[in-house]
Amino acid sequence: MRSAVVVFPGSNCDSDAYYVLKDVMGFDCQYVFHKENFASDEFDLIVLPGGFSYGDYLRAGAIARFSPVMKSVIQAARAGILVLGICNGFQILTEAGLLDGALMKNRDLRFHCHDVYLRVENNTTPFTLAYSLGEIIRMSIAHGEGNYFVHNPEQIESRVVFRYCNKNGKITEDSNPNGSISNIAGVINQNHNVLGLMPHPERCSEKILGSVDGKRLFESIALYLERRKSHAFI
Repeated sequence: MRSAVVVFPGSNCDSDAYYVLKDVMGFDCQYVFHKENFASDEFDLIVLPGGFSYGDYLRAGAIARFSPVMKSVIQAARAGILVLGICNGFQILTEAGLLDGALMKNRDLRFHCHDVYLRVENNTTPFTLAYSLGEIIRMSIAHGEGNYFVHNPEQIESRVVFRYCNKNGKITEDSNPNGSISNIAGVINQNHNVLGLMPHPERCSEKILGSVDGKRLFESIALYLERRKSHAFI
């Protein structure tokens, strides 16, 4: 599987994503820098990692959206290539119009860096095939602008992939770390090939880190691509 990790000035989770893709999952992986371009069919998966692209000036992801590489990312997404935006990558995807909504400052105006519980709301996407519907998983967050907002949340209900919850799977205000509308932690586009989420699956992909719940997201991608290759998906 050919994968790419896009590196912007200020990215700081690019090496983590690269490590998981290449060393943990065994994918063919390479870095693609913000001034580069690539063919829309060059990769099977493109990852926009976490960090503070361009220092998060103006607002998170607003400047990165205009990087030359984003032209290639947008073309690849429109061609059906899998695109995964993690944390700052999620913010960039919304700024680029590849995902609905926007990420605002956390409700309490504090930076949150800790584990959270998530409920899997859709296990039929290329990114969630290895999860069970309604399963409670644990991932880490690290963000100051993770407050997801969309004008009509009911219109994207079918595209919600993860929600913040408590350890029992209940969707509560206390389990929402940033004030995201409807406790939304991750959403997918209408074609189900672009996913953005604030939690960091790459930080919980090995037992030594305390959780492998994030690894199953990457295992889902591998499973999807293998099925697509064998024409199980049309």
